[in-house]
Amino acid sequence: MALIRSCLPSVTAAAALALSALGAHAEGEMPLTELSVGMYRIEAEAAINQEDRMRGLMQRKSMPQNHGMLFAFTESQRHCMWMKNTLLPLSVAFMDEQGRILNIEDMQPQTENNHCAAKPARFALEMNLGWFKQKGIAPGATINGVARLAGAAR
Repeated sequence: MALIRSCLPSVTAAAALALSALGAHAEGEMPLTELSVGMYRIEAEAAINQEDRMRGLMQRKSMPQNHGMLFAFTESQRHCMWMKNTLLPLSVAFMDEQGRILNIEDMQPQTENNHCAAKPARFALEMNLGWFKQKGIAPGATINGVARLAGAAR
Protein backbone atom coordinates (compact mmCIF):
# COMPACT_ATOMS: atom_id res chain seq x y z
CA MET A 1 0.00 0.00 0.00
CA ALA A 2 2.87 2.41 0.70
CA LEU A 3 4.07 2.00 -2.88
CA ILE A 4 0.67 3.00 -4.25
CA ARG A 5 0.49 6.06 -2.01
CA SER A 6 3.97 7.21 -2.97
CA CYS A 7 3.05 6.92 -6.67
CA LEU A 8 -0.20 8.87 -6.35
CA PRO A 9 1.28 12.39 -6.69
CA SER A 10 3.17 11.40 -9.85
CA VAL A 11 0.03 9.81 -11.35
CA THR A 12 -1.96 12.96 -10.56
CA ALA A 13 0.81 15.14 -12.03
CA ALA A 14 0.92 12.98 -15.17
CA ALA A 15 -2.86 13.32 -15.61
CA ALA A 16 -2.65 17.10 -15.14
CA LEU A 17 0.16 17.29 -17.70
CA ALA A 18 -1.86 15.25 -20.19
CA LEU A 19 -4.88 17.50 -19.70
CA SER A 20 -2.77 20.62 -20.16
CA ALA A 21 -1.55 19.16 -23.48
CA LEU A 22 -5.15 19.24 -24.65
CA GLY A 23 -6.38 22.47 -26.21
CA ALA A 24 -8.43 24.91 -24.16
CA HIS A 25 -12.18 24.46 -24.42
CA ALA A 26 -15.42 26.06 -23.32
CA GLU A 27 -17.67 24.36 -20.81
CA GLY A 28 -19.58 21.50 -22.45
CA GLU A 29 -17.10 21.18 -25.32
CA MET A 30 -14.50 18.46 -25.45
CA PRO A 31 -10.81 19.44 -25.43
CA LEU A 32 -8.83 19.11 -28.66
CA THR A 33 -5.64 17.13 -29.04
CA GLU A 34 -3.29 16.63 -31.97
CA LEU A 35 -2.56 13.09 -33.14
CA SER A 36 -0.63 11.72 -36.09
CA VAL A 37 -0.23 8.53 -38.05
CA GLY A 38 2.38 8.30 -40.76
CA MET A 39 2.36 11.63 -42.58
CA TYR A 40 -1.21 12.46 -41.53
CA ARG A 41 -2.12 14.95 -38.79
CA ILE A 42 -5.43 14.48 -36.94
CA GLU A 43 -7.19 17.06 -34.80
CA ALA A 44 -9.31 15.07 -32.36
CA GLU A 45 -11.80 15.95 -29.69
CA ALA A 46 -10.85 13.98 -26.59
CA ALA A 47 -13.68 12.18 -24.80
CA ILE A 48 -11.88 11.50 -21.51
CA ASN A 49 -14.81 11.27 -19.07
CA GLN A 50 -17.86 9.04 -19.01
CA GLU A 51 -20.30 11.80 -19.99
CA ASP A 52 -18.29 12.75 -23.09
CA ARG A 53 -17.72 9.10 -24.04
CA MET A 54 -21.48 8.46 -23.85
CA ARG A 55 -22.32 11.57 -25.96
CA GLY A 56 -19.58 11.02 -28.55
CA LEU A 57 -20.54 12.37 -31.98
CA MET A 58 -24.31 12.05 -31.46
CA GLN A 59 -26.45 14.58 -33.34
CA ARG A 60 -23.51 15.97 -35.37
CA LYS A 61 -24.34 16.60 -39.02
CA SER A 62 -20.77 16.91 -40.32
CA MET A 63 -17.14 16.55 -39.34
CA PRO A 64 -14.19 18.24 -41.08
CA GLN A 65 -11.57 16.18 -42.93
CA ASN A 66 -8.72 14.93 -40.71
CA HIS A 67 -10.84 15.62 -37.64
CA GLY A 68 -12.03 12.90 -35.31
CA MET A 69 -13.02 11.93 -31.80
CA LEU A 70 -10.67 10.05 -29.50
CA PHE A 71 -12.22 7.98 -26.74
CA ALA A 72 -9.80 7.41 -23.84
CA PHE A 73 -11.04 4.62 -21.56
CA THR A 74 -10.07 4.17 -17.91
CA GLU A 75 -8.88 0.60 -18.53
CA SER A 76 -8.16 -1.81 -21.35
CA GLN A 77 -11.20 -3.92 -22.19
CA ARG A 78 -13.01 -5.20 -25.27
CA HIS A 79 -14.93 -1.92 -25.61
CA CYS A 80 -17.79 -1.67 -28.11
CA MET A 81 -19.28 1.31 -29.96
CA TRP A 82 -22.69 1.83 -31.54
CA MET A 83 -24.31 4.54 -33.63
CA LYS A 84 -27.59 5.32 -31.84
CA ASN A 85 -28.46 8.99 -32.52
CA THR A 86 -25.29 9.39 -34.61
CA LEU A 87 -26.00 10.94 -38.00
CA LEU A 88 -22.56 10.51 -39.61
CA PRO A 89 -21.16 7.30 -41.12
CA LEU A 90 -17.90 6.62 -39.26
CA SER A 91 -14.91 4.30 -39.09
CA VAL A 92 -13.49 3.48 -35.66
CA ALA A 93 -9.98 2.28 -34.89
CA PHE A 94 -9.56 0.47 -31.57
CA MET A 95 -6.07 0.86 -30.07
CA ASP A 96 -3.99 -0.58 -27.25
CA GLU A 97 -2.16 1.43 -24.54
CA GLN A 98 0.60 2.47 -26.97
CA GLY A 99 -1.81 3.61 -29.70
CA ARG A 100 -1.27 0.53 -31.90
CA ILE A 101 -4.39 -0.16 -33.99
CA LEU A 102 -5.97 -3.51 -33.13
CA ASN A 103 -8.85 -3.41 -35.61
CA ILE A 104 -10.90 -0.94 -37.65
CA GLU A 105 -14.68 -1.15 -38.00
CA ASP A 106 -17.02 0.76 -40.34
CA MET A 107 -20.25 1.97 -38.74
CA GLN A 108 -23.47 3.14 -40.36
CA PRO A 109 -25.55 6.03 -38.97
CA GLN A 110 -28.43 5.53 -36.55
CA THR A 111 -27.86 1.81 -36.00
CA GLU A 112 -27.55 -0.12 -32.77
CA ASN A 113 -25.13 -2.81 -33.97
CA ASN A 114 -22.13 -3.36 -31.70
CA HIS A 115 -18.69 -2.68 -33.18
CA CYS A 116 -16.13 -4.09 -30.76
CA ALA A 117 -12.41 -4.16 -30.19
CA ALA A 118 -10.81 -7.43 -31.31
CA LYS A 119 -8.65 -7.44 -28.14
CA PRO A 120 -8.58 -5.33 -24.96
CA ALA A 121 -8.34 -1.69 -26.08
CA ARG A 122 -7.55 1.50 -24.17
CA PHE A 123 -8.55 3.94 -26.93
CA ALA A 124 -10.90 4.28 -29.90
CA LEU A 125 -10.60 6.89 -32.65
CA GLU A 126 -13.66 7.72 -34.77
CA MET A 127 -13.08 9.33 -38.15
CA ASN A 128 -15.29 9.91 -41.20
CA LEU A 129 -16.25 6.65 -42.90
CA GLY A 130 -13.39 5.23 -44.97
CA TRP A 131 -10.73 7.66 -43.68
CA PHE A 132 -8.33 4.92 -42.51
CA LYS A 133 -8.75 2.91 -45.72
CA GLN A 134 -8.29 5.99 -47.94
CA LYS A 135 -5.01 6.77 -46.17
CA GLY A 136 -3.76 3.17 -46.28
CA ILE A 137 -3.84 2.87 -42.47
CA ALA A 138 -4.46 -0.66 -41.21
CA PRO A 139 -4.23 -2.69 -37.99
CA GLY A 140 -0.67 -2.64 -36.66
CA ALA A 141 -0.15 1.08 -37.43
CA THR A 142 0.40 3.38 -34.44
CA ILE A 143 -1.58 6.55 -33.76
CA ASN A 144 0.96 8.89 -32.15
CA GLY A 145 -0.17 11.09 -29.27
CA VAL A 146 -2.80 8.86 -27.68
CA ALA A 147 -0.58 7.16 -25.08
CA ARG A 148 -0.03 10.44 -23.20
CA LEU A 149 -3.79 10.62 -22.53
CA ALA A 150 -4.05 7.29 -20.69
CA GLY A 151 -3.71 9.01 -17.31
CA ALA A 152 -6.31 11.66 -18.22
CA ALA A 153 -9.21 9.21 -18.67
CA ARG A 154 -11.69 9.30 -15.83
